[in-house]
Amino acid sequence: MSNHLPAGAGNGGGGRAGDPGLRYPSNGKTIYHRPLNRTKTAELSKAAFAYLFVEMVSYAQRRVTGIQELEKRLNLQGHPIGLKLLDLLLFREPPRTQLRPLNIIALLHFIKINVWTHLFGRQADRLEKSSNPDTPDEFMIIDNEPLVNAYISVPKEMSQLNCAAFAAGIIEGVCDGAGFPARVTAHTVGDTSGGGSNGSGGGTGADGGRGEGGEMWPGRTVFLVKFQPEVLEREALIGAKS
Repeated sequence: MSNHLPAGAGNGGGGRAGDPGLRYPSNGKTIYHRPLNRTKTAELSKAAFAYLFVEMVSYAQRRVTGIQELEKRLNLQGHPIGLKLLDLLLFREPPRTQLRPLNIIALLHFIKINVWTHLFGRQADRLEKSSNPDTPDEFMIIDNEPLVNAYISVPKEMSQLNCAAFAAGIIEGVCDGAGFPARVTAHTVGDTSGGGSNGSGGGTGADGGRGEGGEMWPGRTVFLVKFQPEVLEREALIGAKS
């Protein structure tokens, strides 16, 4: 990236009056010049996040006609973040562990632990696999209190809306970037059956045991990860060779 400044950029960081374009700092440095590890432990205030996310939801809502379309737009907003976040988190890993996940379980644990900790300061609460033999391609990442829903007030006529579709888009982006194409959707769990949503049935814990019911956590959200058939075919081939 060139460090040449536009005319007038060295005069207090701004160009001449009437000049179009962006303003540059007086030293010519931008956010792209910062080392990627410099902000590794930096945190964004919840107030700033809440303000930005509410505006994102409002922006998407003005251009949709239904709940499913709104969730799809939120999903699309999160997808490119997931693609870039995968590379960033792997870059920050020590050289010996700087490897992309090579199987489904490793990828989901990476999302549950590394991605969730980076985004929300803690791990996701549960990781489960669908117990339905007809859906071996479905896995569930469970968050009892999604931060993205903490500052959203959903009207009664839109009670089925789950703004965690944005986080579902991030998960989908990570899966696609890692070479495990999947469709990820967010569902609110309001019953006490534990695990599963949207007709996927219950789940067995991929990290042990079953989850608690949704009665204790009214905002409990299940991120349903449905992998493409070619992913399962590859897993079967790798398992057969090993």
